[in-house]
Amino acid sequence: MNKNLTISLAILAVLVIVLTAAAYMSSGPSSAPASNGASPRPGAPDAPATASAEVLVREDSRHLDQVEDAQVTVVEFLDFECEACGAQFPVMERIREDYDGRIDFVIRYFPLPGHGNSRPAAAAVEAAAQQGALEEMYARMFETQTEWGESSESQVEVFTGFAEDLDLDMEEFTAAMVSEETAERVQADFDDGVTVGVQGTPTIFVNGVQTPSMPSYEALAEMIDAELAE
Repeated sequence: MNKNLTISLAILAVLVIVLTAAAYMSSGPSSAPASNGASPRPGAPDAPATASAEVLVREDSRHLDQVEDAQVTVVEFLDFECEACGAQFPVMERIREDYDGRIDFVIRYFPLPGHGNSRPAAAAVEAAAQQGALEEMYARMFETQTEWGESSESQVEVFTGFAEDLDLDMEEFTAAMVSEETAERVQADFDDGVTVGVQGTPTIFVNGVQTPSMPSYEALAEMIDAELAE
């Protein structure tokens, strides 16, 4: 790595830390999730939480799978540094494979305040998405989570390396990763999550109905099949 790139990465790391702190402070104390585990909102014990489709999926929401006139939309609020999300990742990939061409699958960024690299990770995924590499960066984050997650040090250089591996335009990627627009995009997802009652990650909805915490493949498939049968 040459001297100029090293200096650029150091500056980028500082900018990401500043933007992360500013975004977290702007969300306010009331926006902070209560825990790392998804919990239903108060109500009848057997009644699953539901959420408005308009809030769950915005015009600019990121789709990993999108099917014309899909009967089922699965939405996951996730944190790339969350170990529970990492454990859920194989289940979601199996669902995507088995229901390919039949369902929409949407991810929403929900970086938890306790994870120092979760916002930079979300910003990196969003920056990659702007170059058409959403799925590749999303998968790379979870496939390598044990290598960079739970670190007290900035992992911006690691995420930049992912972008280089994906052959992205690095000038465009680094600019997008620290841009105010990207920070606002991540924060908007977080705010929508708070609005629909997300308290931790992963939190998953099937056609607006919240699933049990960390649903198994069988539980998710049963909910999807029931919606497809209607």
